Amino acid sequence: MDKESFLLTVSYNEKGLVPVITQDQQTGEVLMMAWMNEEALRLTLERKRMVYYSRSRRKLWMKGETSGHFQNLVSVSIDCDGDTLLARVIQEGAACHTGNRTCFYRHLES
Repeated sequence: MDKESFLLTVSYNEKGLVPVITQDQQTGEVLMMAWMNEEALRLTLERKRMVYYSRSRRKLWMKGETSGHFQNLVSVSIDCDGDTLLARVIQEGAACHTGNRTCFYRHLES
């Protein structure tokens, strides 16, 4: 699928956002979940670095811009409904703002 066709398949929510799950390309580990608007997705595809939309700050942010922990895009997929993205990345450093490798570092044992 070409880039423009891919972009047309994305179904944004009422706020113009789509969730993106970010996964480590090499380990398969889920690193984080964030949001993108159309501009963030386009910039991500152009720059090959993850750009997200901050709901709290109401602006775009490139992962690693201040921390140096960039996420280099390997591939992006869309689910069958078109309303969730899966980005596979090469993570530089920690993905979580807490300094943990992944945002999913707290576990409930069953």
